Amino acid sequence: MMEPVAVIGAGPFGLSTAAHLRARGIPVRVFGEPMVSWRAHMPEGMLLKSTPAASNIDAPQRGHNLVDYCDAAGIRRLVTDEDIVPVETFVAYGEWFRQKLVPDLERVRVVSVDRRGHQGDTGRIGQRGGPGGGRRGPAGFELKLDSGELFTARAVVVATGLSGLAYLPPELAAAAPDGPTPTGPVSHSSQLHDLSRFSGKELIVVGAGQSALETAALAAEAGAQVRVVARGKGSVAFGAPPWTQPRLRPGSPFGRAWSLWALSYYPHPYRHLPPQARHFLVRRVLGPLGAWWLRERFEGTVRVSEVSRIVRSGSEGGHPALAVRTLDGRVEELSADHVVAATGYRVDLAAMDFLGHELRTELAVSRGTPKLGAGFRSSVPGLYFTGLPAAASYGPVMRFVCGTEFASPRLVRHLVGARG
Repeated sequence: MMEPVAVIGAGPFGLSTAAHLRARGIPVRVFGEPMVSWRAHMPEGMLLKSTPAASNIDAPQRGHNLVDYCDAAGIRRLVTDEDIVPVETFVAYGEWFRQKLVPDLERVRVVSVDRRGHQGDTGRIGQRGGPGGGRRGPAGFELKLDSGELFTARAVVVATGLSGLAYLPPELAAAAPDGPTPTGPVSHSSQLHDLSRFSGKELIVVGAGQSALETAALAAEAGAQVRVVARGKGSVAFGAPPWTQPRLRPGSPFGRAWSLWALSYYPHPYRHLPPQARHFLVRRVLGPLGAWWLRERFEGTVRVSEVSRIVRSGSEGGHPALAVRTLDGRVEELSADHVVAATGYRVDLAAMDFLGHELRTELAVSRGTPKLGAGFRSSVPGLYFTGLPAAASYGPVMRFVCGTEFASPRLVRHLVGARG
């Protein structure tokens, strides 16, 4: 009997990959809590910045898009760019997708992944050079689950999403020496599900992206006094409404622009760009920007301090405090009852501690992210990465749900072709 492929993670990328594997008749075991990042780490009342068309989890057959879920659930169809998707609806859609296409999901945690036996290769026969190249036969992997079970897999797909990748800038570390926690002086925006506990409190939110601006608006609506601290003049901005988008440019899930169209539908050449360019584009393209529908809720409700930088952080009277350099060069002290670092995520293989030390040592990396070849394969034969860890190799579209349309079928085609 053929050994299974192990898919670690049950968010959009993990579920999509597993659905494509199952459709190909490939034995697969999928591990994780379904949609856990969306279910547990997004604030109540959040609305997706992505349009409905950009919120589809790719499936190997028709009938599994967001609008199909709306029809099945008997709720209003979410179709146009002006329709806004509540996070609760998206989580329910992901669960519906799982029930239909990945019914045998195992809600257990993978504790460790290690190489089995001799050094080998599950790359395509005759393939030479680059990540996954070579001619030797398959070696496979040994996995341990938190249930105590040990089993072997011929390939492993890492689709763990945002788990463990929350980023706290060094300048905020002094105010959170033990790291960000929801009950400490500093938290990360991914740790705050219920913002009502900040009612009547003073809150500083650091950041200028959708996560920062929506967290600030939701906290203000829950009764908090909120200040956003953002770096740079004009850093707090909002996208243009759909009806103002230029019609003479090609459409994409992110708006109408040639660059967005190319990055969405033709990210194949991206991995061949110089490393500096790849990492720069991942950070800057589709970077910090509030959704068009958030502007009205934000402006006039949330105070904004646009600063040159945060100089230091610490504690003042038991409360977190920030020293910021203003745009005119002065140093200003800010304090609050709590600071929220809406400072995004950084891919760091060191945070993926379920990967054995030998595996992490063997992996070719670029600035902490795995270097991926064709088919999302890493330099360790049989080990694949999809979703956010693939962004440095395949572009910023891998940071979004709509990236499953490109990633899942290509990863599975490579894996199926590599099984020889």
